[in-house]
Amino acid sequence: MRLPAAIVCSLLPALSLAATPPANEPASARYGMELQGFHYPYPVAYREFRSQGEAVRMAYMDVRPAKPNGRSVVLLHGKNFCAATWESTIAALSDAGYRVIAPDQIGFCKSSKPAHHQYSLHELAADTQALLTSLGIERAAIVGHSMGGMLAVRYALMYPQATQRLLLVNPIGLEDWKALGVPWRSVDEAYARELKTSFATIKQYQQTVYYSGQWKPEYDRWVGMLAGLYAGPGRERVAWNQALTSEMVFTQPVVHEFARLRVPTTLFIGQRDRTAINRDLADDALKARLGLYPSLGRAAAGAIPGARLVEFEDLGHSPQVEAPSRFNQALLTQLDAAP
Repeated sequence: MRLPAAIVCSLLPALSLAATPPANEPASARYGMELQGFHYPYPVAYREFRSQGEAVRMAYMDVRPAKPNGRSVVLLHGKNFCAATWESTIAALSDAGYRVIAPDQIGFCKSSKPAHHQYSLHELAADTQALLTSLGIERAAIVGHSMGGMLAVRYALMYPQATQRLLLVNPIGLEDWKALGVPWRSVDEAYARELKTSFATIKQYQQTVYYSGQWKPEYDRWVGMLAGLYAGPGRERVAWNQALTSEMVFTQPVVHEFARLRVPTTLFIGQRDRTAINRDLADDALKARLGLYPSLGRAAAGAIPGARLVEFEDLGHSPQVEAPSRFNQALLTQLDAAP
């Protein structure tokens, strides 16, 4: 693989992080504010630019296949995930001939954590499109998981000509929480809450909400990835950016715009998922009606013109983590399906 000189230069600091990672990251790990010390499965490059008056850099993996099929796939991570979480999916796509771009959005993981930033899905979509343009990619299939699903929808609405396909993996935002009466949480309250985040609190939340009370040892690595950011020297900046993005997710629903989508769309829905933002603030009656992904997935598929729905009865919020082989095969099938 031959890369432009500017990208090679930005790659150099990250090459040491691309070695084979340990099977599980320790619960006591402490990582830098840009996730320094956590191993990604492929070399990490950076796009540097200015945003809202600050110099920032956007980390990404650009994985080119040995036998290219001429198509590109973009993988957008969720709020409690990073580009590295797509590890098995990147490998499967690359083996099938796809060029894979897996970015960390500004505010997350190996990308910059600005001191002051007004987050919007529109801006994250624009950042993603600018990255693809810089890499010479005019059209791509856009895959979004969790918060990345909300972002993928916004991207497809803003850049339909650049979106070959839209593939949504347990996206959040299939319901408008604030319209349903879920209380709002201020950024200051969210920040105080984020500062209490630890390996134990992340694991408890994910086990309860994402995995239907079940757990596998291999999930610990992804919990440790996040926990290490909160345990490291940049914990306050990490918590602040996470508080800002939580407010973005709550106040910028995309569900009301599904009918405007004009690209081939597939939803992959793990039926055991129960994710709902600010659920803890709702009363018991409202809590019981939130995050019902079996019905939410079907409603979304009905609202999006021509959408396909792939359901995983025994999986939760992260099919690509819970059952990588099965999910990857389903994804490849939908990528190859006729529009």
